[in-house]
Amino acid sequence: MNAIILAIGDELVLGQTIDTNSAWLSQQLAAVGCEIRCHLVVPDDQQEIQTAIRESIATCDFLLISGGIGPTEDDLTRQALAKVLKQPLQLNELWLQELHKFFEARGRKMPEMNKIQAMIPRGAEMIFNHAGTAAGIHAKLRRLPLIHQLSAERGLEATYESGYDPICHFFVMPGVPKEMKAMFLCDVLPHIREQGGGAVILSRTLHTFGLGESAVAELLGDLMRRDKNPSVGTTVARGVVSLRVNARFPSREKALQELNQMADACRAALGDLIYGEDEQSLQQVVAELLIQRNTEAANQNKSFTVTTAESCTGGLLAAMLTDTSGSSAYFRQGFVTYANEAKRELLAVPQEMLEQHGAVSEQVVTSMATGARQRTGAQVALAISGIAGPTGGTPEKPVGTVWIALASEAGIAARRFLFAGDREMIRDRSAKMALTMLRFHLLNKPMPF
Repeated sequence: MNAIILAIGDELVLGQTIDTNSAWLSQQLAAVGCEIRCHLVVPDDQQEIQTAIRESIATCDFLLISGGIGPTEDDLTRQALAKVLKQPLQLNELWLQELHKFFEARGRKMPEMNKIQAMIPRGAEMIFNHAGTAAGIHAKLRRLPLIHQLSAERGLEATYESGYDPICHFFVMPGVPKEMKAMFLCDVLPHIREQGGGAVILSRTLHTFGLGESAVAELLGDLMRRDKNPSVGTTVARGVVSLRVNARFPSREKALQELNQMADACRAALGDLIYGEDEQSLQQVVAELLIQRNTEAANQNKSFTVTTAESCTGGLLAAMLTDTSGSSAYFRQGFVTYANEAKRELLAVPQEMLEQHGAVSEQVVTSMATGARQRTGAQVALAISGIAGPTGGTPEKPVGTVWIALASEAGIAARRFLFAGDREMIRDRSAKMALTMLRFHLLNKPMPF
């Protein structure tokens, strides 16, 4: 059982809108064991849509189409599907009544152009739209292997291999994500699940930060062999190296068992380098550790708080620490000391230290962390000072040079990092590295890199 996902819209082709529908549909299909052959994106052009549909017929059991069924002149999917099916568009009276009800409930008269949204090819089934005005479409068509398409066009009889299913199911859904998701879950997914025979593809994502993709892959070793099931692959986004574990098995129970075993093997190989999984962010994981530490301190009539002193990140670290609800329990104040004057006045960094070592130095960042901790009485202070660029670098301190310090009752630890990328990337990685230093401090473990 396999599928092709076809997204339609000029805005998708031009990159003006990101195609999130196809990614979401892939996840849903994988969960019921439906293999994804490919994602296709075509513009609002009837001929292009017809061609994409025809070329997909030969290679998939299901063709999921999103977009192009609105009421305007650039919505051409239903017309293209009708051409491929060689059937005229017919008015669906049931949906026309629903359209009138939709507008009447809002105190409006239905525009005449919306009538097109009740038109579907003859012989196709209307799919109810629970969240909008465009009816979905379910149609079936006899599909031919590519090697037989020319013969069929010439009127010759096509032959099929044993077990070949010559029927392709089309499901046309709105492009609006909310409408598409409701329609898919209510009407499309049950049909596909029924055809799946119980096979599933379960996935889990494990996140790391601190080492590059190749270093993570080296630690995983044979776990990343392409002939393995479950399979393990890596992706990188905003400095986070994520492991994507996919288990393909005949039953959900077997897939889940194997998925858990492979995830455990990855954790054994990478240890605490893995900070979270699936939708967990580094900010959320650190927040959970801080809330836990604060709760433990409260049980002893104490508190556990963290403060920040930032230069090149301009408050980004403080923002990350307060991303999670309840952060007021552990974060009360931070300092953005961008200029040297601010470092002197707010954090008591000595002028002679700034002149001798420069703002981007171990001495200054250590002094910043110490000053922030003394000013606030926090148990932990994090300080960042660096050169985010694109200007300001020198041969001794090139762009990307960042010093990060952590001060606590146990003392002060400072490290120098050299981050690659543009200004935004350097600032983002600096803040995340400070969070990583804090995370390992809360775990009472040294950083593994």
